[in-house]
Amino acid sequence: MDIIADILLAAGALGAGFYCLVLSRRLKRFNDLEKGVGGAVAVLSAQVDDLNKSLQSAQQVSDGSSKALQQLTGRAESVAQRLELMMASMHDIPEAGTAAPQAEPTSEDEAMAAAYEADSKPAAADQEEAKPSGLMFVRHNRSQNRVA
Repeated sequence: MDIIADILLAAGALGAGFYCLVLSRRLKRFNDLEKGVGGAVAVLSAQVDDLNKSLQSAQQVSDGSSKALQQLTGRAESVAQRLELMMASMHDIPEAGTAAPQAEPTSEDEAMAAAYEADSKPAAADQEEAKPSGLMFVRHNRSQNRVA
């Protein structure tokens, strides 16, 4: 009986050894860097790094765009305020048919004119075309703005 038990014990040990050998080979193939899960993990890790870099560059671009948009919004608000002042001052201009006596300019009018000239100098440097200085509003022909 002892011999049978020893034979069964040896057979069990050989079976367990064979099972460990099969599992070892499967695990090597599973972790293979080219074909297995290890390769997939390496590829995914590289993709995560690329996505992080592109995310950082997109954040930098969006920050620059938001700053430029804030600057343009500030300029637009200042131009809108100047236009409102100009429109309000249009009520002081006499109509073409009536001849009203000309009042001498007050210090407030001179201060407003000086402020307008100081504000319009940087804006004039940005404009490409020279606009007529005598006209406040210029009507543009819509057919000139269309691209052929």
